[in-house]
Amino acid sequence: MTSKKVHLYYTNDLHSHFENWPKVAGYIKDRKRIHDYHHDHYLLLDLGDHADKVHPITEGTSGKGNVHLLNELKYDYATIGNNEGITFSKQELEELYTDANFQVIVSNLFHSDGARPAWAVPYAIDEKDGVKVGLIGITIPYEQFYSLLGWSIQSPWEMLQKVVDEVRSKADVVVLMSHMGLGNDEQIATDIEGIDVIIGSHTHHVLKHGMNVNGTLITQAGKNGNYVGEVVLNYDTEQCKLVEAEAYAISVRDHKEDQATKEQLDRLGANAQNLLDEVVCRLEQPLEAEWFRRSVLPDELSAALREWCNADIGMINSGMLLDGLSEGKVSREDLHRICPHPVNPCKVILKGSELREIVAYAMSDELVHLTFKGLGFRGEVMGIMAFDGLEVKTVVMDDGLHHVTEILHNGHQLSPEKEYSVATADMFTFGKFYPQMKHARKKYYLPEMLRDLLAFRLENRY
Repeated sequence: MTSKKVHLYYTNDLHSHFENWPKVAGYIKDRKRIHDYHHDHYLLLDLGDHADKVHPITEGTSGKGNVHLLNELKYDYATIGNNEGITFSKQELEELYTDANFQVIVSNLFHSDGARPAWAVPYAIDEKDGVKVGLIGITIPYEQFYSLLGWSIQSPWEMLQKVVDEVRSKADVVVLMSHMGLGNDEQIATDIEGIDVIIGSHTHHVLKHGMNVNGTLITQAGKNGNYVGEVVLNYDTEQCKLVEAEAYAISVRDHKEDQATKEQLDRLGANAQNLLDEVVCRLEQPLEAEWFRRSVLPDELSAALREWCNADIGMINSGMLLDGLSEGKVSREDLHRICPHPVNPCKVILKGSELREIVAYAMSDELVHLTFKGLGFRGEVMGIMAFDGLEVKTVVMDDGLHHVTEILHNGHQLSPEKEYSVATADMFTFGKFYPQMKHARKKYYLPEMLRDLLAFRLENRY
């Protein structure tokens, strides 16, 4: 048997956790040196959500710092995740990969007129030593959010089989670079014929040796730069078939950091700092942000939401603000520091009876003290809910817990059947916090994030 090996190294869901990137870089550079010495065939891939505006470097450089890091390690291919796709404005995404030295592959993203973006291709065929590896990229189709930004995102189930068939006719091995999540990857392996390997992301699973579904190897390597993934393909050039595919997720926790990468991050941080130094306003007195009692800054954010979304009511959990603001100048960096979440505003339509249920739960000790991570929230605890346009009265009863006793809108009790428009964080329309919001009529506002609304409020008020 005449076989040749192809090594595919990949990162997924870094989410701008740059504190881990020097170890990732060190590991990748070590592996590259070994493969270069032996003249091996290898590729380096990123599966998306590398850029996350939670970090000042990504925020300050609009993601170009992330692209620079990928360039420095000589990545070959990348696809986009939802963080690149829907937390950047359309213009920012159009410009994100201008200086990329790697090919961006995403087959299901289009402009609203149906044209494919110039910076992306649906697939690529990479050939070395007589082995052709076909790479296809797809990203999760959050249709409503993409359409608000001027994009058209297609469901992979509508188009993927056709793309796979085309790539299958040109390549020896077909690899799907998927930012769809493990459950969807398993379904794709079941429904779509002709895929040898699915390198996955989005759901942050650690599949240390992958899994086999319907003859397709599926793999994924965690999140935040804790692991580097590897897939080893063994291709028989005489029989013209893939005889073996193995997957590994390698922890880099104890790997030596790459000093050049650390210095590069320092330079990117300094560059981002210059961009974030823009002064938003000057405060004559501090604006406090408390998590467990009413305070000024959460009230200002709820008012900003109400105004921005032209709603009857604004509401936001105080835990969304990690700190208050001191007197003196307030910069973009300050607002990013206290409100780093990639969370957008949203307006939902709720009946008075539904709103009453939501307010009661939002003010309960259970939810106020809930520690939570996810859905874009990067805080510590949920905190008490701040309202604008709504007066909420609570008392501590014999059980020692807070209970809502009265809710007034414009001085009147909520009418059970009347509809109210409520401006809040989009994360409350996902997950299990408030089923009433999840199923309500709603409108999302992109690409602005909550800190942008706070800047808008402070610029015009202070």
